[in-house]
Amino acid sequence: MPIYAIGDLQGCHDEFRRLLDRLRFDPARDRLWLTGDLVNRGPDSLSCLRSVRALGEAAVCVLGNHDLHLLAVAAGAQKLRRKDTLRPVLDAPDAAELLDWLRSRPLAHHEAGLGLLVHAGLPPQWDVQTACRLAREVEQVLQGSGHDLLLRHMYGNRPERWEERLDGWPRLRFVINALTRIRYCTPDGRLDLDHKLAPGTQPEGLLPWFEAPHAAWRGTRVVFGHWSTLGLRREAEIVALDTGCVWGGRLTAVRLDDPALPVTAVDCPGAQRPESD
Repeated sequence: MPIYAIGDLQGCHDEFRRLLDRLRFDPARDRLWLTGDLVNRGPDSLSCLRSVRALGEAAVCVLGNHDLHLLAVAAGAQKLRRKDTLRPVLDAPDAAELLDWLRSRPLAHHEAGLGLLVHAGLPPQWDVQTACRLAREVEQVLQGSGHDLLLRHMYGNRPERWEERLDGWPRLRFVINALTRIRYCTPDGRLDLDHKLAPGTQPEGLLPWFEAPHAAWRGTRVVFGHWSTLGLRREAEIVALDTGCVWGGRLTAVRLDDPALPVTAVDCPGAQRPESD
């Protein structure tokens, strides 16, 4: 049973269909992991949502920051931004069903032998079990009747560092920021959510989250997207899959059940000018 992981779609539906065709993906036989950010910036977020939802149990998709932003806009917790391309989703006749489906997606998914799927990454203080436990805390609120309050309180960069004693909105906000926004942190695990460019350009004292020393999650492969300027990485403990489709890069799949982690990709014309997202 082939198991593929695909990076951020961000509304690039034509490229998604071309990649599935190239993989000869069969939902009756194969499985798919998606790193989140199904929507926004690209031309057809609506079709991306519909297509992934239609795959049913053949596809696992974690929530990304753009997916959460769509949910916040739909709940009236945020306004559309200048570069958002979410209006067709909000105006669709099946918007309510699609948004309910999206809101029920996980923030983390773990399978022994395959790894941990998240949108962005992990702070060094968390092992895999902690990441999954904290993801469930957020999911429980997001899938409940008070989800609109969570969507109003999730914006912001503080607290910067994880402590188990955190509670309330600061606790949930940190979990969301870690799983859907992290790129860099300090060696002791303080998140820096401002710097977005490729490793080697960051200010002194910051490390890519996956280079933090003594990280508790080590020993498990982490599959993630979010970081288009990082690009494709296939290493012992990380598989990075955001190859900038929406910016004119590629949409990339890696086969996770093959130890060689073979890559299949399609070129993308790009819906936005290249930049950090």
